[in-house]
Amino acid sequence: MKILFYGDSITDMGRNREVPDGNVASYGSGYPIFVSEKLFESDPLKYTIVNRGISGNRIVDLYARIKADVWNHEPDVLSILIGINDIWHEIGAKNGVDLARYERVYDMLLSDTKERFPDMKIILMEPFVLKGSATEENMDTFKQVYSYAKVVKKLADKYGAYFLPLQKTLDEASEKYGVAPYLFDGVHPDIAGAGLIAREWVKLFKEKVEDQ
Repeated sequence: MKILFYGDSITDMGRNREVPDGNVASYGSGYPIFVSEKLFESDPLKYTIVNRGISGNRIVDLYARIKADVWNHEPDVLSILIGINDIWHEIGAKNGVDLARYERVYDMLLSDTKERFPDMKIILMEPFVLKGSATEENMDTFKQVYSYAKVVKKLADKYGAYFLPLQKTLDEASEKYGVAPYLFDGVHPDIAGAGLIAREWVKLFKEKVEDQ
């Protein structure tokens, strides 16, 4: 079973693009390698994990590279996490993606993918944010991610994809232990955050996705 993770820096997390897929360095240091470890515990030969996150990506960037980085790999399971940069890039560079455009492009990405691969299983991960060093100054703007998350849930329902909620789980964990262990700057996961995301991903995968 081939699983492909698609997204921005939260998925990328420093993955080495010069080594073959499957090399430990190709996973990066984020949630994809934690997911891989959990899946490989039961059977290290059953799964192929491919990380195609690229730091700084927005939904329009994912759409632009969908053929090369997803379709050409023909994964059995496609997992997507995207949205925070669509907001963040507007704050500094004025190059964000507004909510309506985000929905249109995400819809096209899913529609085109399902047309070509009707049996592909798709997991849509909820974009998230916490109040941290990179976000606190513009937290009111970053909270727009809640609206982007609603779009992701709407599209998951529309295309029969699996929706993975994450914001509430991160909120609850950070209330108990603080933000930094989970998202070191309010956006990017540290070890505890990557582990938490991986735990939730594997739970959804095992309960609803793998054997369907």
